[in-house]
Amino acid sequence: MKKTLWLLLSSFGIMFAILSWCQESGLIPLNIGWWKGVGAWISGIILYVLLPSKMGD
Repeated sequence: MKKTLWLLLSSFGIMFAILSWCQESGLIPLNIGWWKGVGAWISGIILYVLLPSKMGD
């Protein structure tokens, strides 16, 4: 349970950082507000499903 939570939170953090980088580089608007967090959460779940959940213990 702890590992799953850690991997989900890490995936969220990674995607939030990527979206922040996209904002600074002008790929997405600067004024998206809390939608960046929603996007990071959704894409973080996708990242979790594609990568860490497939790794062995």
